Amino acid sequence: MKEFRDNAKKLMEKYCRVCPVCNGRACAGEVPGMGGLGSGSSFIDNVTALANIKFNMRLIHDVTEPDTEVRILGKTLALPVLAAPIGGVSFNMGGGVSEDEYIRAIVNGCMAKSILGCTGDGVPEFIHKTGFAAIREAGGHGIPFIKPWEDEELFAKIELAKATGTDTIGMDIDAAGLITLRRMGRPVSPKPLEKLADIIRKCGMKFILKGIMTADEAELALSAGADAIVVSNHGGRVLDHAPGTATVLPDIAAKVKGKIVLLVDGGVRSGGDILKMLALGADAVMIGRPFSVAAVGGLQAGVEKYIEVLQSELKQAMVLTGTRSAAAVDRRILFSGPR
Repeated sequence: MKEFRDNAKKLMEKYCRVCPVCNGRACAGEVPGMGGLGSGSSFIDNVTALANIKFNMRLIHDVTEPDTEVRILGKTLALPVLAAPIGGVSFNMGGGVSEDEYIRAIVNGCMAKSILGCTGDGVPEFIHKTGFAAIREAGGHGIPFIKPWEDEELFAKIELAKATGTDTIGMDIDAAGLITLRRMGRPVSPKPLEKLADIIRKCGMKFILKGIMTADEAELALSAGADAIVVSNHGGRVLDHAPGTATVLPDIAAKVKGKIVLLVDGGVRSGGDILKMLALGADAVMIGRPFSVAAVGGLQAGVEKYIEVLQSELKQAMVLTGTRSAAAVDRRILFSGPR
């Protein structure tokens, strides 16, 4: 990974510093770019909230070959990870590789390692077009995410997404108010419950709603007919001073765990971070910026290597906490402080 990261640092110069720990401090306020909005506190809190959670180390057990496999939305994944939907290589990552090269590296690299890659949406239109093409060429192996546009554009893109062969679509409702789109004269907006339910019903596919940060909105997403939610603050890029996703996840899980597929992103950097999120109630995680660094720095080989690293780290953390299966993680593996 060092070779891929070093190459990414050269190609992403002035857009991403490829810091030893991707924590949002050096790039605060750099939107467009890879940073967090304003003070960068929402991005930073994603990372610090996870870092502040500690494990209980247990070694008197017989777990030596833990099972990292999970089943999500009717699909079996080799580990509970999806590559988050990210687009806009030219104005967010420096354009060292093309949008087409980037998204094919994500989709094909994830497919090769038996997980799922998601594709993004935005302006210019080649962002969603290259994403749709990559999923179509991969035989529908991937999840396209569409932003919460107005009806005409939204439903047109849903039909294009269906044509890729996928059976699952996502809406990153947390993109509402995204500054890069406002600057391009293409605003996106929140959706009232009735409208959201109508969109999901007309879509006719498995539907993921990304951008849930409160337990009451998780219940609304469930009532609207969503098959999955992503606990996400959009990587800290849309609202300054939002809490880290690991902070709000337990309350959300307490309300909807087992009723809807529960995904989470924000600050996940390692296999240990994945295990923490599972212990907090997630069924799987999404990872964004580190996948971007891997794809820019090494294309498909970089993506595949990063997935291998994550799986190795996850297995190690599972062994050292006595966790037999990623599909059934006990919250008691987390340290709760002196008793």
